[in-house]
Amino acid sequence: MDKVEEYIYNFEGEQREILLQLHNLMLSFPHVVAKYRYKVPFYYRKAWICYLLPNKNGTVDLSFTRAHEFADENKLLDFRDRKMVGSICLSRLTDINQDVMLLIQEALLIDDTVPYTKKWFGRDKK
Repeated sequence: MDKVEEYIYNFEGEQREILLQLHNLMLSFPHVVAKYRYKVPFYYRKAWICYLLPNKNGTVDLSFTRAHEFADENKLLDFRDRKMVGSICLSRLTDINQDVMLLIQEALLIDDTVPYTKKWFGRDKK
């Protein structure tokens, strides 16, 4: 068992099931890998795609690192005063639905087609 799976199995009940389902879903896409970073699971392909953030109330935030680039026509993402990262909060396994799949697909499309540029404190890192 790798570090991400160990992390997931430390949770219980519905929260663990949501984490595990999202983990398996992300790994089902070609070339996506999971890494344990900043004490949570991150998913990468060319760059960061998303991460899973379990909340104390038993929910799980599926957070997209490049959400500011999404169309998000249904206004599903919560930015919580963040400029780049947007999240969708999942409280039940059934919350992983078509809307979530569309967000994941959009994140993967952006990762595939729009080069990621790192910005540090408002300036490009050289």
